[in-house]
Amino acid sequence: MSSSDRTVEFKGDDGAILDLLYQVIQDRKSGSAEKSYTASLFQKGLDTILKKTGEEAVELVIAGKGGKREEIVYEAGDLMYHLLVLLAYHDIEPEEIYRELRRRFGVSGVAEKESRGS
Repeated sequence: MSSSDRTVEFKGDDGAILDLLYQVIQDRKSGSAEKSYTASLFQKGLDTILKKTGEEAVELVIAGKGGKREEIVYEAGDLMYHLLVLLAYHDIEPEEIYRELRRRFGVSGVAEKESRGS
């Protein structure tokens, strides 16, 4: 049974869920689009992945405006999943994002933006 044919139950450190989900996404990249939503996104290509990521971002914004906690959590989960699909498309490991966030940690947002220049 391939990873695209079964449901994976997460058991472990909640902090590792993004890394585990990223690995599942990578595993499903070349899977059957008939059995895996993730594989279907990769098969449809970058434009579809970008469109879905944008749609999920908008849905999160709308949920945030509505203020219902459970809807915000649900939509944030959708956005994070699609963001990981986008990263996997470009073979960008979550660790690269963690490293960038660590670099910015403790630096004022104003100073960080100024460091990038115009």
